Amino acid sequence: MSYFKDADARESKELIEGARTQTFWGDNMLLSLVSIDANSEVPNHTHPHEQAGIVIEGELEMGIGGEVKTLKPGDMYIIPGNIEHYAKCGDIPAKALDVFSPVREEFKY
Repeated sequence: MSYFKDADARESKELIEGARTQTFWGDNMLLSLVSIDANSEVPNHTHPHEQAGIVIEGELEMGIGGEVKTLKPGDMYIIPGNIEHYAKCGDIPAKALDVFSPVREEFKY
């Protein structure tokens, strides 16, 4: 087992048309490197997992519990479990690194 992970070598998993993830996990948390294409959206949803993230490339609009903000590289967010949220891109695609706790079993592939 290697403690180091190579995102360039990891296949991506389609979340929804226009959004893909590459995931890496331990016993108690999961990292999700999410890429969202221009003019694509991850629709409003909830899950019991706590989620935190940082935008690392591009620009995206994120709505969390009714609060909406346009995020750019370096902007961070924390989403408590069971709070509705969405993310969508306009003309600029985006990449974000999300951290989930506990591990989202459906993201292990």
